Amino acid sequence: MSEKTWKTAITKIEPNKVAVRGYRIDELMGQVPFSQVVYLVLRGELPSEAHGKMMDAILVSSVDHGATPPSALAARTVASGGAPLTTAVAAGIMAINRYHGGAIEGCMRVLLDLVAYKHDQGLDAATAARQKMAEFRAQKIRVPGYGHRVHSDDPRTKRLFAIAEEVGLAGEYVEMAHALRAALKDSLGRDLPMNVDGAIATVLCEMGFPPEMGNGLFAIARVAGLVAHVTEEQTRERPMRRIHPTAHEYDGPEERSL
Repeated sequence: MSEKTWKTAITKIEPNKVAVRGYRIDELMGQVPFSQVVYLVLRGELPSEAHGKMMDAILVSSVDHGATPPSALAARTVASGGAPLTTAVAAGIMAINRYHGGAIEGCMRVLLDLVAYKHDQGLDAATAARQKMAEFRAQKIRVPGYGHRVHSDDPRTKRLFAIAEEVGLAGEYVEMAHALRAALKDSLGRDLPMNVDGAIATVLCEMGFPPEMGNGLFAIARVAGLVAHVTEEQTRERPMRRIHPTAHEYDGPEERSL
């Protein structure tokens, strides 16, 4: 092997064979759900049953959130200018950043720090959260993952935490997430429920994901919604229109049950 050869442990390509993390893709097809293959690609191993169910729920939770988030508006605007689908979707992905989807990584870092602090100081979760919250207030640090511009009780958060309980993944990070919410309420004087970014951050910590991957998982999920928005923009709307972020109305199917 040449000294200039670089290495990758993700995918091996040979004539008539494609293997991801050692598993042949043609054998994964039809046998392993896409969400679990995402886990495999990112973590190097197929997930346990609990992690697989949690990963699927995470990706579904962020597939779309309407036409008003920055990613959807950016994608539709670029599509309206005549760009092809992939370019418009890329524009939407580029809008995912610190304040849109980026709260996942930020909240993961806060929770990881808080749990480590709890262990180092020999504290319970509530005390650790209160002490750290005092530091955050003194340093004017905004805690990501709490509060939402639309939802006062985000149904996606409730469902993610319920699934975490069902599959046995509700551990010290879930406990700390609740303790931090209480500390925020005591400090700010108002209740800021955890949003879906914070819930995803919490369960990703429980699953051992590094925080650097948090925003990537949000982007993976949101691509599906962006493809739908761009396609709708290209097929239903006139080019070069003025897109007002809230001047739209839903005309899709009525609410239905599984």
